[in-house]
Amino acid sequence: MEKTNIAVFASGTGSNFETIVKAMEAGRLDCNVSLLVCDKADAKVLDKAKAFNIPTFVFNPKDYDSKADFEQEIITQLEAKQIEWIVLAGYMRLIGTTLLSQFESKIINIHPSLLPSFPGKDAIGQALEAGVKITGVTIHYVDEGMDTGKIIEQEALRVREKEDRDSLQQRIQELEHRLFPETIQRLVSNNLEK
Repeated sequence: MEKTNIAVFASGTGSNFETIVKAMEAGRLDCNVSLLVCDKADAKVLDKAKAFNIPTFVFNPKDYDSKADFEQEIITQLEAKQIEWIVLAGYMRLIGTTLLSQFESKIINIHPSLLPSFPGKDAIGQALEAGVKITGVTIHYVDEGMDTGKIIEQEALRVREKEDRDSLQQRIQELEHRLFPETIQRLVSNNLEK
């Protein structure tokens, strides 16, 4: 049986991208990471894609007249690789209707909080500032809102006394790196309720 082709979208260092690829290589993730889509030419994730020999599509949104235009170009790239699922892993841009309509219920994102709490940027900083005792990780379907799509999976993490941002971020990333490949595997093998 042919493996499902997924594309990972990332804008930063690519720690979740690397985790997904390593899970695939170790046989824990039964799919192919067939494309990395990146909107920043200097992102460290591109070095990781090169090291893993994974094709990339890098674009600068400013080179296009509209979001619809660059999303249409992304769709062309995705179709060429027969992509079935899009996995957002630190992609810092809202997905527009062009991509959403083409990949309905096939785009997922990971977010470092228990949504609906602390959506958007710097969720870890938001949680620390709010003084919550419990935070965590959410994996959700993507819609047009900021981290508002239907929740697929969540796992909580207790915030320790006097915890600083670096320590909490590291613990959240460890949780992400376990939960994300597990959830992707359940999705691509159709073992997840829609």
